[in-house]
Amino acid sequence: MAHVVGEPCVKCKYGDCVDVCPVNCFYEGDDMLYINPDECIDCDACVPECPVNAITTDSEAKPEWVEKNKSFPWSEDKRRTSKNDVTHGPNHKA
Repeated sequence: MAHVVGEPCVKCKYGDCVDVCPVNCFYEGDDMLYINPDECIDCDACVPECPVNAITTDSEAKPEWVEKNKSFPWSEDKRRTSKNDVTHGPNHKA
C-alpha cells in the first residue's frame, strides 16, 4: 500500500511533505505533487505535514486519484527532495 496525493494538492503544491520524505519519492507535475508508489515505504511521515490534507493511503483515496498517481510519467528531473525545489501553485498560501 502506497500513499496517494489527491485533489486538495491541485494548484497548491506546498511541499512540506517533500521535506520529510525519507526516500524522496515525491515528484512534481504541472498542477500537483505525486508520490511514486514503487518508492513509497508507507512511513506516514508526509501525511501530517500536508496543510491541505491531500495525502491518504491508496485504500482510502478515490480510485481516480490512485490511477492519476500511478500513471504519472516518473523522471528524475521531476523528483523533488526539498520544499525549496517545489514550484508552488497559484492557490498556495505562504
